Amino acid sequence: MAHSATRKRSRVRRVDVVQKPSGTFHPRVQKVGPEHFGIVAIDCAKARSKWMLADFYGNVIVRPTLLAHNRPALEAALDQLRQAIRERDLKDVLIAVERTGRYHRTVQRAFANAGFDTRVVHPFATKQFRQPADPGNKTDDTDLAAVHRAAVSGFALVEAELDEAWVTLRLLIRHRRELVRKSAMLRSQIREHLDAAFPGFAANFADLWDRDCAWHLIRHFATPADIQAAGLDGLSRSLDAADVRFQRRTLETILTWAEQAAAPDLATAARRRFALALDDDLVQKAREIQAIERDIAAALGRTPYVLLLSFPGVNVVSAADFAGEMGPIEHYANSRAITGRAGLRPSRYQSDAVDRPNGPLVRCCNRKLRAAILRVADNLIKCNHHFNILAHQWRELKKDPRHTHVKVALRFCRIAYQIVAGRQVFHHPCRQERHYVLAKLMAFQREHDTGSAESLRDLQAALEQVPVREHRAEAKPLHEELNTIQRGGRRGPQLLGDILPIVLARLGVGDVQSRASGEEDPA
Repeated sequence: MAHSATRKRSRVRRVDVVQKPSGTFHPRVQKVGPEHFGIVAIDCAKARSKWMLADFYGNVIVRPTLLAHNRPALEAALDQLRQAIRERDLKDVLIAVERTGRYHRTVQRAFANAGFDTRVVHPFATKQFRQPADPGNKTDDTDLAAVHRAAVSGFALVEAELDEAWVTLRLLIRHRRELVRKSAMLRSQIREHLDAAFPGFAANFADLWDRDCAWHLIRHFATPADIQAAGLDGLSRSLDAADVRFQRRTLETILTWAEQAAAPDLATAARRRFALALDDDLVQKAREIQAIERDIAAALGRTPYVLLLSFPGVNVVSAADFAGEMGPIEHYANSRAITGRAGLRPSRYQSDAVDRPNGPLVRCCNRKLRAAILRVADNLIKCNHHFNILAHQWRELKKDPRHTHVKVALRFCRIAYQIVAGRQVFHHPCRQERHYVLAKLMAFQREHDTGSAESLRDLQAALEQVPVREHRAEAKPLHEELNTIQRGGRRGPQLLGDILPIVLARLGVGDVQSRASGEEDPA
């Protein structure tokens, strides 16, 4: 039977006002009158700023004045502003601060703490409002005039406030990312010096950075000829004396390489010394990364974003990276607000009959949030069966890999919003089994050697975010882990044996029977 297909209509954004929604204050101007509404424009720099007060029409009340970034100067500026408000009978005042790195934060906090409505103007807006009025003339005074014009046009925007916990999480994930970037640079530098001093040595190991055997030999034998001269017995004695684990076949492979190794470059001793020094720096950064990741896991467990661990393909670091750049989920009305802030939408050019709606991704966006979402999308393509199949299908259709990553990122944002805003765990409509939040968090703690007290604290904090209806399902893998420990199925110290009974008691469930694969989680 034939059926008519309905054409999907594209969503059209309704324009109620010309100004940015977060920059509208014109009803306040209408209420008090433009001549009684003051706008303070502030152009910030590193050590000092410049500010000016004018009414809504642009009539200057307080001429451009320098403002040092210290307490006496800020208090004097506030007193001068209050005096001008009384003398000119201003009924309402708006503070417009131009964003300048982080140097504007000092002034922004001072005026906000004094009770004024303090907003931020992007430098792009300042530039666009300055160039038509003062082409080729950029001064602090012309910038102040441009900040005023931008504020009047609705480009002085309200920023969502973050408390200390969210700011700390954001700093942790960004510092970790910087340490990872520096570690990658160190590895490249180490490989360069190592290949010059020991040509081809790194090829003997699948993972050079996790092999204590390799670095012990580099530290105790200066050249490939020294390794060859030591022989199998000499290498074995050296490794045994340092209590370094190794396999005999590995040493045989290294000796074969040493016999056939090419001649090293000049200044071999210096290159070897540099490689070892850089490796010490790399090891230190690895310790710092591990310590920061423990703090990240603790901070994540106190946010609803920890529920993303139930999503297959999302780990602790990815969830924390996404959470730190997102901030509170209450700041977003829906998933489209997330993708809009991240700039995961095509740019559009339209003029008369010309309409190009599917251009490249928009350039003005929160780049760090976009990068965090795309990193999660990359993990999902590799580790999530559903998205792996989708990516394979799109690859067969000759889709651009960038198209694939953006499509997966958009779907992740929709799912993540439902999980975090709805305070629920992941349930796939195709019955793909979810992961368990507490079990995944516990495995992360075990890998990072988290202490028992810290592990229990973090697990209890995460438990408060898990819906009560999911407690029984979350208890099942914990019971299995406890049974394995009690049977002696795990080697080494088992701090989890003391933690698991406490967590299970907090879950409020007794013995949990294992269920068949594919059976629905209890509601």
